[in-house]
Amino acid sequence: MFNKILIANRGEIACRIIKTAKQMGVLTVAVYSDADKDALHVHMADEAVYIGPSPSRESYLLGDKVIAAAKQTGAQAIHPGYGFLSENADFCRNCAAENITFIGPPVGAIEAMGSKSAAKNIMEKADVPLVPGYHGDDQSRDIIKKAADDMGYPVLLKATAGGGGKGMRQVWSENEFDEGLAAAKREAMSSFGDDTMLVEKYLTQPRHVEIQVFCDNHENAVYLFERDCSVQRRHQKVIEEAPAFSMSEELRAQMGESAIKSAQAIGYQGAGTVEFLLDFDGSFYFMEMNTRLQVEHPVTEMISGQDLVEWQLRVASGEHLPKTQDELVLNGYAFEARIYAEDADNDFLPATGKLTLLKTPVESKHVRIDTGVRQGDEVSVYYDPMIAKLIVWDENREKALQRLAKALSEYRINGVVTNIDFLYNLATSAPFKAADIDTGFIEKNHDLIFHNNEKPLVNELPIAALFLILSKENKAKQQAQQSNDPHSPWYNANAWRLNEANLHTIVLAHNDTEYSVTVEQKRKGNDAYYSIDVNGEKFDCQGEILTTPHNDDTIVATINGHRSQTTFNHFENNISLYRTNGVFNFTQILPDCGQSDDDDNHGGLVAPMNGTMVSVLVKSGEQVSKGQPLVIMEAMKMEHTIKAPSNGTIDEIYFNEGDMVDGGAELLAFTAQETTSEDSE
Repeated sequence: MFNKILIANRGEIACRIIKTAKQMGVLTVAVYSDADKDALHVHMADEAVYIGPSPSRESYLLGDKVIAAAKQTGAQAIHPGYGFLSENADFCRNCAAENITFIGPPVGAIEAMGSKSAAKNIMEKADVPLVPGYHGDDQSRDIIKKAADDMGYPVLLKATAGGGGKGMRQVWSENEFDEGLAAAKREAMSSFGDDTMLVEKYLTQPRHVEIQVFCDNHENAVYLFERDCSVQRRHQKVIEEAPAFSMSEELRAQMGESAIKSAQAIGYQGAGTVEFLLDFDGSFYFMEMNTRLQVEHPVTEMISGQDLVEWQLRVASGEHLPKTQDELVLNGYAFEARIYAEDADNDFLPATGKLTLLKTPVESKHVRIDTGVRQGDEVSVYYDPMIAKLIVWDENREKALQRLAKALSEYRINGVVTNIDFLYNLATSAPFKAADIDTGFIEKNHDLIFHNNEKPLVNELPIAALFLILSKENKAKQQAQQSNDPHSPWYNANAWRLNEANLHTIVLAHNDTEYSVTVEQKRKGNDAYYSIDVNGEKFDCQGEILTTPHNDDTIVATINGHRSQTTFNHFENNISLYRTNGVFNFTQILPDCGQSDDDDNHGGLVAPMNGTMVSVLVKSGEQVSKGQPLVIMEAMKMEHTIKAPSNGTIDEIYFNEGDMVDGGAELLAFTAQETTSEDSE
């Protein structure tokens, strides 16, 4: 076994690898950029070496600097994690040249699977089932389009060097082909330096099921069951589960054996994942093989009881696989939810900012959190905006899903926009509970997940109002206790008025609708209660906010005799109530805090996030039509296209391709075309 390893990565995966290495008594070396000089993985490692500026192309992607750091510190092996250099054959080859072990597959396996088109050819010869498609060397637009036309739409365009949903576009009709091909090629070149494409028939109701395989250097191979990764946005996974639901033992064995056959066809060693599309009729097709550890590997660890990073270190050091296929036992059910700094309500745009509050659920045998950040850390524009992976386990899918919902409701993050509410709504939705899932799940259930459909707020409005009143009273009591005159009327928060009712009027906004709620404090005998009026309907309410260390985000409310507990998150004027039927977000509208008449969003032509100007598609003076793409920005590996809000003229462009742009900055000056009566008909 190695004495010391270097982790050529950052964030949560670097921390994850360090934890296992420490348990095995292996010393660790971290590498870091300017942006990561105070990062968690740097503090956790035994040593750390600076390798360059913040952009990954100037630090984490420079294999020579990583190898130099390994030699400098005496590391015998390099673990690449995932992303960055993990599937870089040249880096693997250079490690071997320096007598440093690459904790991953051999060069030949990486090269064989590095091209999606070459991988298809190999799998075809190995008799692994394939999705119909074109993955030839002729990359002319006409050849690729003819293949798409012949297959029939919809089709999927994919970068052959791709991964993580980059360089990938669904094309639903012939009219969308050219725009989709251009966007996929551009994104592929930006992400991988290679815009070679393949095209496949797009299955409309498939599931994304992947098999975890492991091979050693002694011709042993096993599969550690499967994961269902069907719930995706922008071709990137959102919630993964293991094992896959509705999976028969026969089908599991068939897919597992096909996965091993795929690995053996390329002389594989180490941890790998073979990804399949599983159709509703039980047929499955090879999609790709990832020659590295997957982001979602924890769900496999939870159901198998195995530490896959430990397996990687043992296999890389020449040991046999720790278990045979017969010794592997599937136990229980696990989910993983990826918590991102992103705005799910705004097309999942990545967000940046400081984590001013970071409070996680309590970890246990049922709840695991893999993260690379702490409270006070910055989510920067330079790297993937993942904050953490929340993993839960229980004996069956229903119980594990209940744990996932509860853990999500206990997460507290302030300072950046996150996708936690989106994940909670998804996990508690009826179709997800019923496992009515395929890769189009989010699109098909969009209104349900985002609560765009009208929902009655029979209990939610009174609870939100009661919470605000109780919070105000608790704050007043605390101030009174700390003052020299605790009985001063200035610390009274009950809205007392001489000869008038004790009334509070609260305005709450939900889904762009404002509700005026009146709260009156009353007494019945010795008991105080509140009468809450919502649009003429009155509710008798009592409640308390629990203030114990682990329950300080729970309100116990009795509404018209019905007592319930609701988890909440309160940040500035925003309140989120986590209920069994989803998250309900309210904003308290305070006096004089509305938008001024002269507020201007420049027709939407501002940068939606910090990022880089990838492409400027128009010129000053150009006439454009509504919906026409104007500029393309990229941040955290994701592209966002700014389109014309109406017909008009481009007056001036303020940024060039390659420029860094701050979120909210005006990108270009635009004059909308005046609408005539003819235009509106």
